[in-house]
Amino acid sequence: MRTNFRGKNGFVFTDAIENYINEKLKRISNYFTRPDELEARVVCSVQREDQTVEITIPTKHIVLRAEVTCDDLYAAIDFAIDKLETQIRRHKDKINSLYRQREGIAQFFKSNEELDLKGLQAELVGKNLVKSKKIELTPMTAEEAAMNMELVDHDFYVFLDVETGKPSIIYKRHDGQYAMIQTE
Repeated sequence: MRTNFRGKNGFVFTDAIENYINEKLKRISNYFTRPDELEARVVCSVQREDQTVEITIPTKHIVLRAEVTCDDLYAAIDFAIDKLETQIRRHKDKINSLYRQREGIAQFFKSNEELDLKGLQAELVGKNLVKSKKIELTPMTAEEAAMNMELVDHDFYVFLDVETGKPSIIYKRHDGQYAMIQTE
């Protein structure tokens, strides 16, 4: 797995930090059948005493993402890796099924038998800070969109509904249920 490091708010990566992150990411790459095709984007920033670590692993159909803020950088890295690992374990079977249907390949993640378990640009607009992000709408069902929303750990997800062929948004309500907004 290739790694792309970026520091924000004056954060500077040292060789020790990069090596620590790369060593921890080996745990994550063990889950994939083709880890050499993936890139992990690691963004670290400092705000007062807190360290924020954001790790994003974009793929063709899903985006794995974890963001953790902690007063200790190494603890934040560990928590972010644990969060990614939990997402993968929780959704591994669903994602493998999706890839078999869409791509005709055997699997995206390794099977349990194969696993070695040991082993945004932000712009300032007026007085408000607005996060601008371009996305490619991927055709999928509402169930697949809900799974992707959980993977990126967001409250909403924008997708192209395969049934209507139109952009839709799925979101998590305060009561924990899912709801969908469809465009006309």
